[in-house]
Amino acid sequence: MKPGGGDGPHVFVDDLERPELRDEDRHHLTRSLRLRPGDSFAASDGAGSWRICRMGSVPEGEVEPVGEVVFVEAAQPPLTIGFALIKGGRPELVVQKLTELGVDAIVPFTAEHSVVRWDPDRATRHTERLRRVAREAAMQSRQVRLPEIGEPTDFATLAAHPGAIRADITGNPPSLDHPTVLIGPEGGWSKTERHQLGAIRLSSSVLRSETAAITAAALLTALRDGLTVTS
Repeated sequence: MKPGGGDGPHVFVDDLERPELRDEDRHHLTRSLRLRPGDSFAASDGAGSWRICRMGSVPEGEVEPVGEVVFVEAAQPPLTIGFALIKGGRPELVVQKLTELGVDAIVPFTAEHSVVRWDPDRATRHTERLRRVAREAAMQSRQVRLPEIGEPTDFATLAAHPGAIRADITGNPPSLDHPTVLIGPEGGWSKTERHQLGAIRLSSSVLRSETAAITAAALLTALRDGLTVTS
């Protein structure tokens, strides 16, 4: 169930009982979307609850709650996509699209053949950037839960997750029995990584890393939402 039936602006606030807009969200609603005093929008706490609110005075941007708080149960099982670090702005694309699709957790990691590696300072900056991207994408797609954007980790840590599996063209079809999918680096999986985890196949083609991550998310969320079934 999407807030307000799926139409209209949607933002995140810290407290649904006393909703306050961030400066950037107020600017987006009043300048970009041209909301005026009395116009309504949906607000969510990012943890499954939302309600309809009304825009108050401008420029103060006071918010008046007008609808009852609605709680949406989390879809099961929770889905996690881990992706090996990739170049340029492609991590932002991955996080944006996985958030739109409804993935619960997104974790960048370093594999043995990873070309891209983040030092601690860079990892902190990039993680904060990815969290902002996820928040914006969740607003656009009217999610009521913000995905968890994990700190960069390594293959072994993610491989230890229950139900973890890696994407590989030689694998079996995807299944909700494996709700954590790891997407390898441009350099491919190492022999050790291949032996450590089983594999699922996302396509009969060799996919770029970002395409594989988005494909995995689309297939798993479709299975979870009952949009497709396994034979």
